[in-house]
Amino acid sequence: MSRKRIAEHVAELPKSGIRKFFDIVAESKDIVSLGVGEPDFDTPWHISRAAVTCLENGGTHYTSNLGTPQLRQAICRYLERRFEAKFDWTKEVLATVGVSEAIDLAIRAISSPGDEILYHEPCFVSYPATIRLAHAVPVVVETSVEDEFRLTVDALEKKVTPKTKALLLNFPCNPTGAVLSKDEMIEIAKFCERHDLILLADEVYSELNYVEEGEFLPSFAALKEFRDRIVLLNGFSKSWAMTGYRLGYAAGPEDIIDAMMKIHQYGIMSAPTLAQAAGVEAMDFGDKDVDRMRREYKKRRNWLVGALNSMGLDTAIPKGAFYLFVDIRKTGLTSEEFAIRLLKESRVACVPGGAFGKCGEGFVRMSYATSLEKIKIAAGRIEEFCKKLESERA
Repeated sequence: MSRKRIAEHVAELPKSGIRKFFDIVAESKDIVSLGVGEPDFDTPWHISRAAVTCLENGGTHYTSNLGTPQLRQAICRYLERRFEAKFDWTKEVLATVGVSEAIDLAIRAISSPGDEILYHEPCFVSYPATIRLAHAVPVVVETSVEDEFRLTVDALEKKVTPKTKALLLNFPCNPTGAVLSKDEMIEIAKFCERHDLILLADEVYSELNYVEEGEFLPSFAALKEFRDRIVLLNGFSKSWAMTGYRLGYAAGPEDIIDAMMKIHQYGIMSAPTLAQAAGVEAMDFGDKDVDRMRREYKKRRNWLVGALNSMGLDTAIPKGAFYLFVDIRKTGLTSEEFAIRLLKESRVACVPGGAFGKCGEGFVRMSYATSLEKIKIAAGRIEEFCKKLESERA
């Protein structure tokens, strides 16, 4: 063929740095993985039982494009209960195939060719690619360990232009575990208002935060005065351990949700019917399960941070998600060199920080979404690896 078979904007996309690395992991044996961002817990049985009951009752047909009324109502009850955020379930909520689809739909719904979308790095690997696939322009705002990887308005002001259409952010953050205070969230919302931007808030880790007792970590959806420009993007995978259900949702202004629904309608039709039934149960009766898993994650986090710091690997205590962003610059290795050598020589998998953006270089992401027993085995191997590196430098 004389013509190119693959669209230019697709051909130019890099493959996921995470997937590339785990191709190596798949070929290895006896690996303790601190890499995959997936809960090691099974979905709580009462949630899965709701899906089974739906199946037994013949729930194997399409639902409304927006999602079942039962799920959209349950999402609204949850958002009001948790964040005092009120949404109209009939026109301001959309059920999606995971939060990943919600992010994609939101960006495509608001973007015209040439529009700029601000996003922060380090970030989830799909953000710049998803923006490019919508024919928009990704504009990175770098964060740093000195600011605990929080996003600041000063950094945003340096990157905004008349072409900027929206800000996409993710807090609690994958891969850093960073969170924002309520005051910081308000200032970011004011920034968006000042520049007439849409705020796309990926809050898939919103329930996995470890703030001090009594401190309230709100959702951006709780900022009622900015509600007309905020689109909440969330899902069930992380907080409720439902990765295989592929269920997410968006909540926001009617015009944006309607535009997202049209793309969803032609591309997907509806989120899986059985997953939606499970989602109702999770929203209404899953709080205790989330609390149980969050307490276990916190225990693992504290143990692993202490172990890494004792080895000389500087690691701050993250306040959200289930990742550590470990500073490995003292070793003299690049992030990829460290991760590959740790895998091949000590059989522990983590993810190079550069996979999450250039400012992630010098760090590796370690997930504590695995059992404490495996974490302790991994820590022992990491310690031996670090001693080996020290002897090489001596």
